[in-house]
Amino acid sequence: MSAIIEARLKKVEEKLEANGLDGIIISGQRNVYYVTGFWGTESTVFIGRNRRIFLTDARYTLIAKQSITAEFEIVETRSALTEIIKLLEGSHLKTIGFDEQVTYADYQTLSQIFQGFDLQAQHLFLEDLRIIKDESEIAAIRKACQISDKAFIDVLDFIKPGQTTEMAVNHFLDARMRQYGAECASFEFIVASGYRSAMPHGVASDKIIQSGETLTLDFGCYYDHYVSDMTRTVHVGHVTDEERLIYETVLAANQALIDAAKAGVTYRQFDQIPRQLIQDAGFGDYFTHGIGHGIGLDIHEYPYFGTSDETIKPNMVLTDEPGIYIPDKYGVRIEDDLLITEDGCEVLTLAPKELIVIK
Repeated sequence: MSAIIEARLKKVEEKLEANGLDGIIISGQRNVYYVTGFWGTESTVFIGRNRRIFLTDARYTLIAKQSITAEFEIVETRSALTEIIKLLEGSHLKTIGFDEQVTYADYQTLSQIFQGFDLQAQHLFLEDLRIIKDESEIAAIRKACQISDKAFIDVLDFIKPGQTTEMAVNHFLDARMRQYGAECASFEFIVASGYRSAMPHGVASDKIIQSGETLTLDFGCYYDHYVSDMTRTVHVGHVTDEERLIYETVLAANQALIDAAKAGVTYRQFDQIPRQLIQDAGFGDYFTHGIGHGIGLDIHEYPYFGTSDETIKPNMVLTDEPGIYIPDKYGVRIEDDLLITEDGCEVLTLAPKELIVIK
């Protein structure tokens, strides 16, 4: 892990130079983990030219000393920004970057403490680096996906039409993934049956899953701090001809993107390829959200897709999640996690996607 962290830190230092910065203040649990390997709720990092400082309070000092293998000064403090100023005295570092997403209150504090410095807001400084996954990140995401795959197979036997509630399915998936080694759920699951499956973000309720309904399961887990995110839609009891047509249309859209996804495809094309297929089938008005997003330390990471002509790159991990939602009736979504390569993609979520009917 130490070599991986050093490689990330080198990229940070190169970006400091490119952005004309003498240093940058890094906060946020996931960003701090990315550059240090430390996982805790109280930490701040300063990375400057020839200076790396990690600051935390007494609760985490010993953990930091054990988990941080790169060359960092580890400082115990309850006032990280004030301590950074003290440590920078006489260093001739003047232009300091910070995350533009800080709250206004935090910016006021930062401005007061760093009087005399040239503070420069940075747009997605670390998030842009996190878009491209290294070997350790890909391994963790792949394992998280394997755990989700196994839980999906198991939940099919758990669901009993007329008896099982959406919330019971939610709890089953959560518990089963933990049994398989997951740290926790990666987000609030979507478990939506019948008319509720037409809600793209219909989180689990106490509704009983009935025969004749569509059931959408959107779930995932954390493994070694990295996420999986998958959706499968199944039918309960039986399936109508219309439901079958919509399912096959969504599945074809999902597969069309898998077939086309590779380095060099633009963000616009990534979204348009499955969207066009759904439009051509006559359901364009019922695909009401974006095609996907990046995943990694967060369940929703850059990039997002739409009209940009930026291109996807090798070792991005992206979701492919087309859907069709008929208001007050039912909806279908199928979602996979894709690892982008130079000449294609690897599908990381391997749970079955053929139309499944639970009896």
